[in-house]
Amino acid sequence: MFVANCMTKNPITIAPDVGIDEAAKIMDKGHFRRLPVVEHGTLVGFFTNRDLLRASPSAATTLDRFEMRTLLSKIKVADVMQKNVITVTDTTTIEEAALVMAREKIGGMPVLSEVGKVVGIISSTDIFRAFVTVMGLDSGKTRLTIAVADRKGVLRDIATVLADLDINIDSMVTIPQPSGTYDIIIRADIADVETVKERLAAKGFTVSHVTQIG
Repeated sequence: MFVANCMTKNPITIAPDVGIDEAAKIMDKGHFRRLPVVEHGTLVGFFTNRDLLRASPSAATTLDRFEMRTLLSKIKVADVMQKNVITVTDTTTIEEAALVMAREKIGGMPVLSEVGKVVGIISSTDIFRAFVTVMGLDSGKTRLTIAVADRKGVLRDIATVLADLDINIDSMVTIPQPSGTYDIIIRADIADVETVKERLAAKGFTVSHVTQIG
């Protein structure tokens, strides 16, 4: 799955010379947390609700409402926006986008086309939704956790057991453990879990956890 498949497309953008009071109105009206800042068709910054909060007077201010509005109208988006913007392209994979966001500790970033035009925004919420889709978490299938050793042929052997029982695997993920072993997470439509556990045990595999999700 690519970023283009799950991003918010054609996002609202603002110019760098817009006052942050106006930017706040746009964000409030559209329930946005982030706005790409564009000038002459080029991304020049990223304005977020965190930038807005940082620039706003504190709750302890002695300014009245008129003075606060006047102050905010004088502060431009360019004064507080993030200038060194982290971006991805619409052809970036979801895995790569998730890795960038985790490493940079950010909740969202602009998405650019191959020619550098802003075509979307990808957020952590979008990543979560993609994860749900990829893993089939909303399909109501059975989730098996199988503890395995790090050796060749493990996936083949497990898949063979399930295939012999006429069970199709919806998704499979391997998770490395500190001990050097792996947990294999399988989601499938399984009517008789006990039979599956017995057949896997006969091949030397232990099902450590079973649950139904979705």
